[in-house]
Amino acid sequence: MVSGYNRPPVTHGYFAEGADSLKDLIHYEFPLNERIRLLVRLEQLFAQLDHFRQGATVWDVRSAVFVLIQLVELSNRSDLRSEVMQELDRQITSLNRMSGLQNGVDHRMLGQAIEHLEALNRNLFAEPGKPGLSLMEDDLFKSLMQRSNLPGGATSFDLPGYHFWLEGSPERRALQINQWIRSFQPVRDAVDAVMNFIRTSALPTREESISGFYQKTLDHTLPYQMVRISLPRTALCYAEISGGRHRFTVRFMLKDDGGRPVQVPDEVSFHLTCCLF
Repeated sequence: MVSGYNRPPVTHGYFAEGADSLKDLIHYEFPLNERIRLLVRLEQLFAQLDHFRQGATVWDVRSAVFVLIQLVELSNRSDLRSEVMQELDRQITSLNRMSGLQNGVDHRMLGQAIEHLEALNRNLFAEPGKPGLSLMEDDLFKSLMQRSNLPGGATSFDLPGYHFWLEGSPERRALQINQWIRSFQPVRDAVDAVMNFIRTSALPTREESISGFYQKTLDHTLPYQMVRISLPRTALCYAEISGGRHRFTVRFMLKDDGGRPVQVPDEVSFHLTCCLF
């Protein structure tokens, strides 16, 4: 497990036969519990935020602000800080348990991983209140939140103050957005670390479906967190995953233009990663 802390390259299967890196694969992920589902949603929102913040147009800024609104809404519905801290505690406990093993463990790397996760946990604990709570004290952001459920509700006649801000200095806009996202940074750092550990906790194995269908039973004594199905970008089908902590199924589907998806009638070779950490 710990050997994956710095994301070592995987050198077998699709990774060796036609893919120079992970970018040559499409990964279909299926979280096996609600906490990991929450973390994957957070991770996606942070990635979207990064993308739009790199843009220089008003439409990029609007999109970045909309993602921020989703982050605040998610924070209001869930105790993000508590959920992330509990996952950090779980991973720290798992690593400490591994430290008692003598064979096959890099104790130096293990100690660094534990220290890193503990530091992230302390940073989260030091943050007062819910992430994003301070944004609701900002009049401009509060007005945006109030209009967020109305389609097209952030026009110049709806929110002239927002329009004035959007048309102002790009540097001033960037400074404001940076200030808004600051309270989410400890959560974001922790989510990145947690998901890195989970994804690199196991190596992929080559599997094959029968008539586009695959099923696997998981060992209930092991703490599986997520299932990943990896297909080359050249594949003509996609993976539809369902199930729970003890068993999951995969159906490989074909989508014709304008038609309903149908299950692949042939065998499909793919890579499966059952993330344990």
